[in-house]
Amino acid sequence: MSDAQKRILYVDDDAALGRLVQRRLARHGFAVVHAGDAAAGLEALAGDAFDVVILDHDLGTSTGLDLLPRIREQAPSLPVIYVTASTELAIAVEALKAGAFDYVVKTVGEDFDTLLLSAITQAVEKGILLRLKEKAEREVAEARDHALVLLAEVNHRVSNSLALVSSLIRMQAAASKDPETKAALVTTQARIAAVGDLHRNLYTSDDVRSVDLGAYLTSVLDAVRLSVADTGSAATVSFTPAAVLCRTDKAVSVGMIVTELVTNALKYAYPDGAGEVRVTLAAEPDGIVLTVADDGVGWRGAGPARGSGLGSRIIASMAKTLDSQVDYLDVPAGTCARLQVPAAVLERR
Repeated sequence: MSDAQKRILYVDDDAALGRLVQRRLARHGFAVVHAGDAAAGLEALAGDAFDVVILDHDLGTSTGLDLLPRIREQAPSLPVIYVTASTELAIAVEALKAGAFDYVVKTVGEDFDTLLLSAITQAVEKGILLRLKEKAEREVAEARDHALVLLAEVNHRVSNSLALVSSLIRMQAAASKDPETKAALVTTQARIAAVGDLHRNLYTSDDVRSVDLGAYLTSVLDAVRLSVADTGSAATVSFTPAAVLCRTDKAVSVGMIVTELVTNALKYAYPDGAGEVRVTLAAEPDGIVLTVADDGVGWRGAGPARGSGLGSRIIASMAKTLDSQVDYLDVPAGTCARLQVPAAVLERR
């Protein structure tokens, strides 16, 4: 126990006993404030700081059990020692259940003083530990909140930087006269936008550890539509989302796969005119199923693979991080790519 004088609030309707307890505890270095009833006890508690409350069971018009919940509500970390003249164990058990730190049976003689002093000493030590624990928890919470603010700011800045890069690439694509160069720049812009959209979702989210996959893919597909619009493609994209929470690193893998599949479909599925690319995200008990389908010329009908093959390598690499792969289904017309990801993978660090 520290050298600072400890303050005790003693709540008992017996004024004579209150003065006696004050004198006895003063000899041990305690400052005791006596309250004669529940109202006086609460008033004293509201106006001053105490290290321990000694609460008598019999308060005349009420009992300590009536007052104890109000003390706990007003000062949750303040230890309360319950004093009762009754030897009935049920009263002591009720007091402990209501939040009392300890109880002492009121008797005449030195035994009561010894037991009360021992209970006070332990209660003071517990109060010190509780206050230290609360202080540490506040500091941890403040540090966590500060870190979350910094992380949100980082995601905000990264999102803005990637949006700027994406805009510059889009401008370069618009200025390019070579069709292959334009197509490569458009695809690159969509890839960068997929990562930027993730960071934008993170800094607007309450929990940076996960994102709503459906909302994230909605923003990814909006960016894909914008990038492909400059190429003159008349194909459209529809999306059927599902509310699925997904870890951020897994979400970006799904977003990159969707970007590659949809961009490829928009460029090659409908060479002779308009058409639709359908994206569906479905939540199942054991994970998610993502499909990208079109009614175009089809995988076999499209002829040899076009471009550098980088998109295929990105799809394979991203699918590997999801412990999955992209399968191409046998459909009557067009192309249908499907990605199945187990729920455990979406939640795994």
